[in-house]
Amino acid sequence: MQLTRVRIHPVKSFAGFDVPSATVLPWGLADDRRWAVVDPEGVSVTAREENALLGLVATPLADDALRLGEEHDAAGSLLVAAPREAEPVAVGHSRQGTALPAGDAADAWISARIGRPLRLVWQPDPTARTVKPDYGGRPGDSLTLADASPLLLASEASLRLLNELAASDAVERGDAVPVPLVMERFRPNLVIDGETPFAEEAWTRVRIGDVEFRVEGCCDRCVMTTIDPETLVRGKEPIRTLARHRRREGKTWFGVRLVPVLDASAGDFVAVGDALHVLG
Repeated sequence: MQLTRVRIHPVKSFAGFDVPSATVLPWGLADDRRWAVVDPEGVSVTAREENALLGLVATPLADDALRLGEEHDAAGSLLVAAPREAEPVAVGHSRQGTALPAGDAADAWISARIGRPLRLVWQPDPTARTVKPDYGGRPGDSLTLADASPLLLASEASLRLLNELAASDAVERGDAVPVPLVMERFRPNLVIDGETPFAEEAWTRVRIGDVEFRVEGCCDRCVMTTIDPETLVRGKEPIRTLARHRRREGKTWFGVRLVPVLDASAGDFVAVGDALHVLG
């Protein structure tokens, strides 16, 4: 097995993109989900409520800065520096407490595109936000503004089977066969090839390249996966198919959560083409 894609999402709920390699930090991949969107009261706002967030683009720059918008669209893009000197504001991300506001220009940029008052905030210290014990967190485990774990891994073999099940179910119902789902719906950081669908759910430890990870359980999936990342239109898949074939404990499941186990003597980065070895 090998790593076929590495993806980062600089702003939580914005569009993600592929990179050839990424540095692995204790709290996740470098440049992944250190920024997020909140409302004026500090309540977290994601694509679950505002589908259009998935259509926005942010590019990480040096020193934790961001470019909001496409690089080639100079008139519509905005450079945002990491607001290290800003006064913290309360935010509704669990176990985060406060974050630093990006400022009026960034807030106006996002608000204009979503159509309601919103704020952009930055997490200055990802070591301060712990992984919940319910999600396999151990003392010292931390994460960015991601929902549950430092990284998410998904398998192409699992997605192929899911698409086959969705097509088979559609035929059974007398519906048109749906367009195959793309991996972007599930917002993984790491994508592997593999041969056996959902084999990843039985793993406890893996090594990708030189980096070891603990596998801390499956990822339960929410309504955000039903938003087409291209059209931003919400539908019934994949939740309809997952609910029929992948439902346990009242939830639907796809992908597994990872926590890095870093060795200072190894190269703490992953790259497309790295081999994946199951250690347990």
